Amino acid sequence: MSTPRALVLLSGGLDSATCLAIARAEGFETYALSVEYGQRHAAELAAARRVAAALGAVTHRVAHVDLGQFGGSALTDPALAVPTDGVGAGIPITYVPARNTIMLSIAMAWAEVLGADHIYVGVNAVDYSGYPDCRPAFIDAFEKMANLATKAGVEGHHLAIHAPLIDLSKADIIRRGTQLGVDYSLTVSCYQADDDGRACGLCDACRLRKAGFEAAGLPDPTPYA
Repeated sequence: MSTPRALVLLSGGLDSATCLAIARAEGFETYALSVEYGQRHAAELAAARRVAAALGAVTHRVAHVDLGQFGGSALTDPALAVPTDGVGAGIPITYVPARNTIMLSIAMAWAEVLGADHIYVGVNAVDYSGYPDCRPAFIDAFEKMANLATKAGVEGHHLAIHAPLIDLSKADIIRRGTQLGVDYSLTVSCYQADDDGRACGLCDACRLRKAGFEAAGLPDPTPYA
């Protein structure tokens, strides 16, 4: 029997790198997909290429969609400042409308062409910024939709959406990835990293990442500006 295939959404950050390592450890032949969606910080795409190569993805593709033309998020609109005063209540301005829905839809399309019945996504609903498209209810609903919307699904090839990090703390994610050999120095999590991948240390993503390494009792390999 041939090795089953899994498509992994790979942003270049800590969580998605861990997801790729988990998919590999679970016996899948992995295919990595990143999406250039108009994000202001392009360093994460370079990080995704490094991670895909280091963790043995068969291939790494970058899809393109311009959510920046709509604005509405500090991650795509340079007129909006990325918050640096700590993780607060409510949905922050770093939320990108429809981002995960669009990314999973693109992943669904490529997975069907590949004959891959599994998609891995590194969403987390514990140590995160409160985005609605990181919740279990969203993942469950998308999986149901995907199996109604694809030729493979209606012909009986069930497409499974895996979110193995969804109930884990950031510290637990880091411990799991470390056990699986993830080199977190290759990753970029910062919402406003510079072109060399150096992190600001102040945005929500930086604060969550830094606290995760501290709680895990492991050194933080993040280069800070």
